[in-house]
Amino acid sequence: MKITSGVIKGYGEIDVAYTRLSQGENAEGIAILLPGLGYTVQAPLLHYSTGIYLENGYDVLHVNYQYTGADYERFSVDEVDDALKHDVNKIVNTVLLEHAYPHIHIVAKSFGTLALGHEAARESLQDAKFIWLTPLLKDDEIFQAMLDSKQEGLCIIGDEDRHYDEGRFNELKRNQRLEMHLVKGVNHSLEHSFKVLDSISTHKEIMTIIKAFSEA
Repeated sequence: MKITSGVIKGYGEIDVAYTRLSQGENAEGIAILLPGLGYTVQAPLLHYSTGIYLENGYDVLHVNYQYTGADYERFSVDEVDDALKHDVNKIVNTVLLEHAYPHIHIVAKSFGTLALGHEAARESLQDAKFIWLTPLLKDDEIFQAMLDSKQEGLCIIGDEDRHYDEGRFNELKRNQRLEMHLVKGVNHSLEHSFKVLDSISTHKEIMTIIKAFSEA
């Protein structure tokens, strides 16, 4: 496996880094991982998702944006959202222009689901698969993007997540392209607070769901 790192000039001409884990010319596809704010690609849900896709013969792209640093202190909340959407779009463009993949999957966690919703309208991603991990359901833009999404999608969220909204979760079930999973007793990290073994067990169940979805 080859690991390459790159940097683009993102929103406001601020550097944004990415890393590609490459299987070679015969990769089955690519999985693009969009982390949360403070929930990096090294955190459990994205670390193990990376492993699932590498095991399946996919390249993996880690988009390593950092919107909590000094460069963004002057940004408003709306500007940070715009920066995320702009930067992810530019990195995805860069990578997909370099290589034509037969299959494209995007895995987004929390804040990253804002960029995922923005990418849903991209013509070249209409046949992609989307995984929405703990989406910000109370955000109107994200909720509407999920409701309108034509891509085959998987949504996983906990009922103790502060971003969970029961009404909106149930409404999203109307989108027959979305596979909806509500995990009982877990927080925004899809963990049972202060219960390590229970959290590990739940993460195993979640990875089983992701693996089945990614291979279907």
